[in-house]
Amino acid sequence: MNLKDLYIDFFVSKGHKQIPSAPVVPENDPSVLFNTAGMQPLIPYLTGKPHPFGTRLVDYQKCIRTNDLDVIGDTYHHTFFEMLGNWSLGDYFKKEAITWSFEFLTKVLNIPVERLGVTIFAGNDYLDKDMESKELWRILGIQEGHIAETEKDNFWIAGETGPCGTDTEMFYFRSDDEIPSIFDPEDERWVEIWNDVFMQYFKHEDGTLSPLPKKNVDTGMGLERVIAVLEGVNDNYKSSVWKDVIKTIEEVSGKPYDGNEKSMRIIADHIRTAVFISSDPTGIKPSNTDQGYILRRLIRRAIRHARKLEIDINSNWEEMIATSIMDNYSKYYSEIKENRLVVLEVLKNEKIKFNRTLDKGMKEFEKIINNIENNKINKDLAFKLYDTYGFPIELTLELANEKGLDVDIEGFKEKFKKHQELSRTASQGKFKGGLASSGEVETKYHTATHLLNAALKEVVGTFVHQKGSNITSERMRFDFSCDHKLTDEEKTKVEELVNNWIKDSLDVKVTEMKKQDAIDSGAECMFIEKYPDIVTVYSIGDVSKELCGGPHVKNTSEIGKFKIIKEEASSAGVRRIKAVIE
Repeated sequence: MNLKDLYIDFFVSKGHKQIPSAPVVPENDPSVLFNTAGMQPLIPYLTGKPHPFGTRLVDYQKCIRTNDLDVIGDTYHHTFFEMLGNWSLGDYFKKEAITWSFEFLTKVLNIPVERLGVTIFAGNDYLDKDMESKELWRILGIQEGHIAETEKDNFWIAGETGPCGTDTEMFYFRSDDEIPSIFDPEDERWVEIWNDVFMQYFKHEDGTLSPLPKKNVDTGMGLERVIAVLEGVNDNYKSSVWKDVIKTIEEVSGKPYDGNEKSMRIIADHIRTAVFISSDPTGIKPSNTDQGYILRRLIRRAIRHARKLEIDINSNWEEMIATSIMDNYSKYYSEIKENRLVVLEVLKNEKIKFNRTLDKGMKEFEKIINNIENNKINKDLAFKLYDTYGFPIELTLELANEKGLDVDIEGFKEKFKKHQELSRTASQGKFKGGLASSGEVETKYHTATHLLNAALKEVVGTFVHQKGSNITSERMRFDFSCDHKLTDEEKTKVEELVNNWIKDSLDVKVTEMKKQDAIDSGAECMFIEKYPDIVTVYSIGDVSKELCGGPHVKNTSEIGKFKIIKEEASSAGVRRIKAVIE
């Protein structure tokens, strides 16, 4: 049995209900492009909203983090990873969480106690040292020298504001050296494998903490890292998680993993992440903005490293690698099975487009070398080849070397560093501020998405379905399936319908019923698999009926005037409306 199944079965035996993984693209959370942690989709429930599955939950969550893209290629970083997690929503607290963590590690995974080290919160000016956790670990059998105390590393929060609390982290000694009697979390031989967060506060924008209505437990265990630890390998890509895909890359390249590790790791990682982004129900396609930009960048980086390995780029190499990945994950994620052909089409189309771009770049390179001075490609030309034509500096150096030319490599690095800093600053500015709130304005927008969905069905056609939405306090963005650009007449009719329903002062009613009954009654639903057997249905007059987690106004008259600002293509077969409430 694999780690996912062992983990789920263990916590189900402790009274937890398994919940399905949320999509990799978060719903109505503009603070991040992707779900980056297992707890992110549970924010409303960690702040007090009752969860339909109860107070004890367990899952494996698909996560994507792209802040470390430049370090992918080492032994342990991944852009996509699976996070195992269990939660208590105002139910059990430190004693049960720590005891069960210890039991799972030592009794289920059979990790020797002497190889475990733990950290606890050391205390600061605002909060006391976590003596309760320290004593619990000591009683369970962790020796005194293997319990370390830190302040910064043992307080956890996602973003700058939101639910937070002290935590205790578990480490494994991954080395053949003699196990030290004193555990030092800064010693790289100790690898963090699990984190139990005792989420009992809410951090406000002014930095102050206030108690949450209930004390929660939020845990996270990185599957890839733990499997590498259990299998005794110091390179995650040598573990069973990656075995099949690395073997496929060896086959398509005709080269061994040893000696070609970096390129093979990048290809394996990036194609796997591309599979999960392009199979997501939101229908993300490669583009030059937001999630589509990340998808494009990942695929193109994988192609560059495939060329480096001398893989025949015009062959179906990407299909073979993606198929190997999808075969491994389709048992756990139904969207991979359902969207298999979509994934392969996305990869193939982007490969064809990028190969054309690279060919243009080669022509540009030939022009450049005919007009350079002093036999040197300057920093601006080197950066143009990178930024416009996707030439990695290594490719420019290689081509220049063949022609007996020099490259201003230091100047290029300087420009590249500035480019990275600008990108990072823009990203932080766009996605700063913690997780999305659900204040009064956002609540109005959320209800307006239901009305917009209903209006589109009436004006454009019943084939229209929501493909995603993104809400901030300033505007709403709504993606929907549609094969054509809306005409001015269609946009006007949609806007008028929504505003008429707002003026009609329609009551918003909420009922709970069995999921199948809700579907049979005609309730619209996005991501049906994530809902439990008993669902919440919101009805707006006889205009709209949808399965939804909220929040909503009580009457449409509370919304205000609805205005469409823009209608545009989002991806193939998907259109996007941006609208505001005045």
